[in-house]
Amino acid sequence: MLSFDDKRLTLPDGGVRTRMQVNAGVAALRKAPAPDSTQISQILHGETVLLHHEEGEFGLVQCEADRYVGWVLMEALSAPVLNVTHRVRSGRSHSYAEPRITAAPYLTFGIGAKLTATGEREGRYLEFERLGWVVDHLLAEADTVEDDPISVAERFLGTPYLWGGRDCLGVDCSGLVQIAFGACGVICPRDSDMQQAWFGDPIAGWDQAGVLQRGDLIFWDGHVGLLTDPQTLLHANGTFMTTMTEPLAPAIERIANEYGEPLEARRVDVSKLRGVVPDWLTLRR
Repeated sequence: MLSFDDKRLTLPDGGVRTRMQVNAGVAALRKAPAPDSTQISQILHGETVLLHHEEGEFGLVQCEADRYVGWVLMEALSAPVLNVTHRVRSGRSHSYAEPRITAAPYLTFGIGAKLTATGEREGRYLEFERLGWVVDHLLAEADTVEDDPISVAERFLGTPYLWGGRDCLGVDCSGLVQIAFGACGVICPRDSDMQQAWFGDPIAGWDQAGVLQRGDLIFWDGHVGLLTDPQTLLHANGTFMTTMTEPLAPAIERIANEYGEPLEARRVDVSKLRGVVPDWLTLRR
C-alpha cells in the first residue's frame, strides 16, 4: 500500500498556495522548471492548481483534481478561478476566434477540459471565457456525467502514446484510465501504482474463465489497461506508441516481456464511487 504522503502528491511546506486555472488547451506538468524536463502529467483547460512559488517562467503547482505536483509554465495559468459551466465530451475539439466555421482556430482541447460560458450564443456556437467560441454539440453541462468509462476510453483509439499524457493529442496508460473514469464522475489517482493501490477492488480469481467483465482493470508493474469485454484489452502503450485494442491473452504474453506477468485485476463500481471524495485526495494537502 502506498503512503498518502507520496512525494508525487505533496507540496513543500509554505509557499503562496494561490489558486489558479489553466487557460491553455493543455499544459505540461514537468519534473523540473525547464522546458526540456520530463513531462510527468498534463493539466487540462479549466482544471485548477495551487501555486506554491514561481521560478523563472515556471511555477511549482499541485493539481487539485488528483494532487499531482510538478512544474508548469506560468503563461498557461490564469486567475481568478472561474466557475465551470460546461465540460468537453468529444475526443478532440477546437475553439474559434469568431462564431463561424471559417474563423481562425484558437485552442485545441479534448475530453475532460472544463469551460466557463460567457452567456453569449450565435447559432450553434457558445462563447467561453479565455477560450473563444465552441460548437455546442461537442459539450455537456458541467454537472452531467457519462455512464460507461469504456465508451469514453474508446474515443481515444488511435491517439498517440505520450508519457505523462492526459489529452486528445497524446495519452499514457494511466492517464487514459483517469480520464475515462473521471468523465463518469469518479475520481481516479494519476499513476498506475496509485490506481492499483487506491482505486476499485481486487477481483479474486480474475485469471479464471468467466470472471472478468467489461470495465475491469488489469495491472502490471508500470502498466494498466481496461477491458472492453472479457477477452479484449484497451490501453495506451509505448510498444506500438498508440491507444489500441488487442486480444487479452496474447497481450498478456507479449507484455510479460516488458513488465512481467499481470499483478492483479480490479473492478470499479461507478455507481457507488460517483461523486465520492477519496481519502487519498484529502489527506496531507
